[in-house]
Amino acid sequence: MDFRLNDEQLMIQKTARDFAQKELEPVAQKLDKTKDFSLLVDNIKKMAQLGFMGLAVPECYGGAQAGAVAYSLALTEIGRVCASTAVTMSVTNMVAELLVEFGTELQKQKYVPKLLSGEYAAGSFGLTEASAGSDPTSMKTTAVENEDGYLLNGSKLFITSAEYAGIFIVWAITDKHAERRKGMSAFIVEQNTPGFTIGKNEEKMGQRGSATNEIIFEDCQVSRENLLGGLHNGYRIALAELAGGRVGIGSMAVGIGLAAMDFATNYAKERIQFGKPISSFQALQWMIADSYTELEAAQLLILRAAFLKETGQQFAREAAMGKLYATEAANRACYRAVQMLGGYGYVEDYPVERYYRDVRVTTIYEGTSEIQRLLIARSFLT
Repeated sequence: MDFRLNDEQLMIQKTARDFAQKELEPVAQKLDKTKDFSLLVDNIKKMAQLGFMGLAVPECYGGAQAGAVAYSLALTEIGRVCASTAVTMSVTNMVAELLVEFGTELQKQKYVPKLLSGEYAAGSFGLTEASAGSDPTSMKTTAVENEDGYLLNGSKLFITSAEYAGIFIVWAITDKHAERRKGMSAFIVEQNTPGFTIGKNEEKMGQRGSATNEIIFEDCQVSRENLLGGLHNGYRIALAELAGGRVGIGSMAVGIGLAAMDFATNYAKERIQFGKPISSFQALQWMIADSYTELEAAQLLILRAAFLKETGQQFAREAAMGKLYATEAANRACYRAVQMLGGYGYVEDYPVERYYRDVRVTTIYEGTSEIQRLLIARSFLT
């Protein structure tokens, strides 16, 4: 097997790294503390100009057409510096990809270029509800057909980028009498559609520089032209989103874990105790060895899933494996980084405190670790 990256992938990886260090690093801590989303939006628009909002989208729609591997590499570099920016990039890329995969030509031409150019600061998904988290088929939001299209009623929770997203892909029940998984449809909803409102911004443990909101639909009229992927095809679209999203979240988690260990390792080389650097003690050396080994393995799993996706092969199981291992390895790495800094790791003056908070949610969204294990086991048992 050839593990070497091609010239385009290396160039995109370097561009992402340079951009993150130059543009994101100076404001990452301020974004986390102030939740000034204008800082995020400004940088997202700069990233759009670099092609980072549609790395796997065909050129004919304004995308970079660089593939899922390049996307994973770039997202890891962004995640190393600012997880809030990385999650916005991940979700927006997936919105664009789903529009390309399932949208009509009219929908693609109307919405994809706006996402990729930065005209829309972000795209969002509206899938999760209070009673429908790991089981989306339990959702209560409905879309009832009328002469003008569909009337949406209901609400969604934990919607990334809701405050500044230009469009949303929203799932709703279109046939409440259908068999499980067969009565759900997906719709494209624009930000300022009447009857659609953005609710409160959640006060989160981490990734505080990214907006996470409730969204509410009260007799929200959506045209037939905004039905995505055909009537009652929503479950299939949701599965595609989740599988692709797991590649993104796993990539981002690797970046956060690497950032934490890089900082902690450099700190350990400089911190003197008992007359010598603490990096000379075996206890810390094993933390360093274990974390970098696990993160390397995690990235290989994620890149394998990305490669399968890029080459048109089945990748759902591999994405679940990669997401499971990468997010849990990154959580362990951030835990160890805090431990290596001791009391300094617990205060905001050092970035490992932020990494520790930011990484925690990666084992929860886009499917919890428990759900990943369930999916992986079922794939072997069936």
